[in-house]
Order: sequence, then C-alpha cells, then structure tokens
Amino acid sequence: MTTLTNFIGGEAVPPASGAYIDDIEPATGRPYARVPDSDARDVDAAVAAARGAFPAWSRTTAAERSRLLLAIADRLRDAAPELARAESVDTGKPLKLAASVDIPRSESNFRFFATAILHTQSELHATDTSHLNYTLRRPVGAVACIAPWNLPLYLLTWKVAPALAAGCTVVAKPSEITPMTAFLLSRIAADAGLPPGVLNVVHGLGSKTGPPLTGHPGIAAISFTGGTQTGRAIAESAAPRFKKLALELGGKNASLVFGDADMEAAVRTGLLGAFTNQGQVCHCGSRILVDRAAYAAYVERFVAATRTLRVGDPLEADTEQGAVVSKAQYDKVLAAIDHARGEGGTIACGGAPARPAGARCKDGLFIQPTVILDLPPDCRTNQEEIFGPVVTISPFDGEDEAVAIANGTRYGLSASVWTRDLARAHRVADRLDTGVVWVNSWMHRDLRVPFGGIKDSGVGREGGLEALHFFTDPKNVCIPVPER
Repeated sequence: MTTLTNFIGGEAVPPASGAYIDDIEPATGRPYARVPDSDARDVDAAVAAARGAFPAWSRTTAAERSRLLLAIADRLRDAAPELARAESVDTGKPLKLAASVDIPRSESNFRFFATAILHTQSELHATDTSHLNYTLRRPVGAVACIAPWNLPLYLLTWKVAPALAAGCTVVAKPSEITPMTAFLLSRIAADAGLPPGVLNVVHGLGSKTGPPLTGHPGIAAISFTGGTQTGRAIAESAAPRFKKLALELGGKNASLVFGDADMEAAVRTGLLGAFTNQGQVCHCGSRILVDRAAYAAYVERFVAATRTLRVGDPLEADTEQGAVVSKAQYDKVLAAIDHARGEGGTIACGGAPARPAGARCKDGLFIQPTVILDLPPDCRTNQEEIFGPVVTISPFDGEDEAVAIANGTRYGLSASVWTRDLARAHRVADRLDTGVVWVNSWMHRDLRVPFGGIKDSGVGREGGLEALHFFTDPKNVCIPVPER
C-alpha cells in the first residue's frame, strides 16, 4: 500500500506519532493506502514552517507568485490522468466525473488566481482638496485551509490558490477520508519550485489535527468547507482570538420548477443537481419543488430518468453513479431513507443498497439513487442535510408558497429556479434566502463571482476578489496635499 507523508517546510515528513490510519477505497471497502495519524506536534511544525516562510513570500512580487502558481497549474494539467484516477479511487466518484470536472477545475483555480493578482487595483479617495487616502491590501499571514472529502482537490485548490496568490503561507488540512490528491499536490508544488514552508500539508484525523490548527495562535485566518456542526465549533474557537473566518457549510437546497418551465431541461438538470457525485455536493438540489399543475408529469419523467442511471465500478467509463465516500456516510444515508419511510414518505425508486456487477465491487458502498414523495416541508427529511443520492419532490401552489417552502429551513446555501418568465426569475431569485441562485441551470461556474451561503450555511464568500480580500487586510494611508 502507498504510505502518505505530511509536507512540512518543503519536505516529506512522517507523523510525529509514527502511527498511520487506513485509507479505504469506497468502491471495494478495502484499504489501499496509509495516512499519517498526525497530532498537535505536526500542526505546530507546519505552522512554524508557514510563519517562517511568510516574510519572504509576502514580499515576493506578484509576477513571481504568478509564475510559480502557473507552474503548479501546468503540472496539474500534465498529471491530470493520475490525479483523476486517484480522486476516483479515493472518493468513489466516477472516473469520468473526476477527469471532466474535479481536476480541470483544480487547475483552473490556480490559473485564475495566478493571473488575477496581475490586474488588481487599489482605492483612492480625495478628501476635499487637503488630503488623499489610498488603500493598500497586505497578506494576513499564515492561514489554515481545511477542505472536505466530497471534492478533495477541487475545493482544496479553491482555497490554497487565492491564499498563495495574495501572499499568505498555508497550512492545508485535507480530509483524512480522501487525502490522496492533497498528497500529490504537495509533491507537485515542490516540483514547481514553490519555496519551502509556503505550502504545508498535514494529514490525519480532524479530531486530532483540527482544533490544534484552528486554535493555533500563529494562524491568522481560517477557510473551511464542511459540515455545519464542525463550522460552529471552529467559529467558537476562533472568535476569542479574532481570527478571520470563511465558512462554507451545509445546505438543503431547493430547485423551484414552475409550470411554464422547459420540463425536459428541468428534469435533465434536476437529475444532475440531485445525484452528481452520488448527491455528495453541498450545492445539490436535494429538494425539488414543482408547480402542482406540472407535478405528476414531472415526477413521472424524473423517476423514469433516475431508474436509467447506471450504478457501477467508478473506474468503468459508463458508470454514472459510484460509491458513497465511507461506511459512516453509507450508514447515515440508509438510516435517513428509513427515517423518511417512517415519516410517511413514498419511495418512488431506489431506497436500498446497490450491488454493481463484478467481483471487484462486491463489498463496495453503493446506494441506489432514491426519489421520495409525499413528505411535508417541515419533516426532518426535508429539513436536514442527508448528503447522499436522495432527493424529495413536493408540489406547491403559487409563487408565494414555493418561496416560503424553499426558505423554510435553517440553511441558505443555493437554489435553482426554472421558468420561462424572466420577470418571475428575477423576482423569485431576489426573494430566496440563499447565497447563490441559478436560473434554468445548475452549478454553472464563474470564478469571478462571490460563492457561499447565509444562515447555517456559513459566513463569508469565496471566489474572485472576495477570496483575495479574505486573505488580505486593508490598510488606509492618508496623506496631506501640500498647498502651493
């Protein structure tokens, strides 16, 4: 089995404990790699390396930082087949999804921020005729970038790239469930010539490495994507130390399908929104709300389409649904489906483990794509994030009810609106309590736009200038204008 190492001060470093944990391939249920079982000692070493590298890195010119980040992007491109396979094996997602989305978007993250820093500008304010005020933005210091297990490299680079571009140094903590591409990224960064200590990667259990990292006095800012409960704990730890926080947390996202929508597109994209990556995407549309007049026809078409999805070995080219990421997640999703039955839900399709053909995946963690009907908006199934291949479909009567149901959870991450009425699209998008709204589309990405949620879905934004501003502090300089 492959044995992973931490990456600290530009070196591959074994864990201080000398202990390792198994990395399980979800499609087979068997271990295939060993992950460092790191602890506070490894975190301390990584933070010390990041802080030691910060003064020189923060003074590096934007042009030089850009060159190095583009060198990393080039190597991500060249290693794309290896990275895609590693991501598929580690997460259980279809190889074609990793190859077409995760790895290309990881490369794009580095290219975007590498070039964005070449085009920044500062604000200037003329105060009457006596003074000029201009604003400088300076990197905050050593930062923590903590990524989840569902889109491991994609979301890690979404944080690391702007942090490095802004002049910060980084201690990255990937999920212990899916660490492989972060390990490969550390090797790529070293090969690209990134100075020692600028990027550090600490592997291990979140319970052992998370609190020492987020609570470390040497960490100036924390960018975290993950569960709401963990985000709350990070916020409680960081608040007394006045650390900057960007938290992208859970969601219970609604897709609103009005009667005048293009139903073929709404079904096709709704299927992607519900089941991409086995429903393990924070922006998945796990609640589909349909105008009652169109409800029966939509359900019929959606269920029929769901039944055609091929569940199989993630490494096979025609697989559309792979394995869920871990045994704990597998058990959680199946328990949620059973609870939905207990709440009176009708399982229109799915609702059970899946058994792909072939011996390789006989012990894998596969679940049938599941569609649930006949549940009220306020039941637990429609209120709590399941994060699996499970979607509910419910009818609504009128725009006001649709918006009320969509807004009626503690989350506020994203939503999609399906209608041919442009005025309605603008009106409903404005009324939805979410950070992101897609109209007649889903997960269309523009790296310049702010990305994140409200309510229990988090605080702060990622993407574009929002990300670069997060990793910097503004400093205003006021200078008198001499009189002639």
